[in-house]
Amino acid sequence: MEKIFFNNSKGDKLCGLLSIADPQKDMIAVLCHGHSSSKNSKSWMTLEPILLANNISVFRFDFYGNGESEGKFEDSDITETTDDILRAIDYVKALDFKRIVLVGSSFGGLSSIIAASKSKDLYALVLKSPVSDYYEVDLQKLGQQGLQEWKEKGVIGYAYSEPGSGLLLNYSFVEDYLKYDAYAVAEKIEVPTLIVHGDMDTEVPFSQSEKLVKRLKQGKLIGVNGANHWYAEDGKFDEMIKLISDYIVKLK
Repeated sequence: MEKIFFNNSKGDKLCGLLSIADPQKDMIAVLCHGHSSSKNSKSWMTLEPILLANNISVFRFDFYGNGESEGKFEDSDITETTDDILRAIDYVKALDFKRIVLVGSSFGGLSSIIAASKSKDLYALVLKSPVSDYYEVDLQKLGQQGLQEWKEKGVIGYAYSEPGSGLLLNYSFVEDYLKYDAYAVAEKIEVPTLIVHGDMDTEVPFSQSEKLVKRLKQGKLIGVNGANHWYAEDGKFDEMIKLISDYIVKLK
């Protein structure tokens, strides 16, 4: 495993961990974490050794404003992270990997949808509990009044972080995600796409993925019965990891 740094389009330094499979093949999975998470999320730390054992290399990295990457979390948005992903794809492509599988979780799932609609270098796309409609998610969490108060204040405590984390998020995050229609851009994605989503997810409605898969040319949705957004129920996390890893391994 090698810690590396690469730049986004604005010149900010992003941090990633590159693990090359032995023997090296031409497939690599680029793992994109959720909001306020990092390259060291439980999901990615669990998935990585499974992929490496199957001769699939792994590149996991921190988005701008997260983990060890430069920037302030409160300035992060979908446009920024989409650019981060596209630069990560460029990075592994330059290492001569021919088959690039993009894997995005939650917030990183939405950015991965947009990135996949723009990139011609992907072999496949995997989405774990992806956000497709952030306005619906925030409206469910904050209500109209909460969104209005956020707009008036310009910044709020990040609603999905642990209490006492101190994380803030600018209202520009909302203004940015309103520019995007994930369902529309999904129609531009040409590569095979797997969506894994807990059907009892109360953070990001399962119905979003049901709608999303209908717009994909080669989409498949697997609902994890009884699982929430974190797959915290007994056995559900392992089930989710197996669904994702099995799919990627079969791509070989």
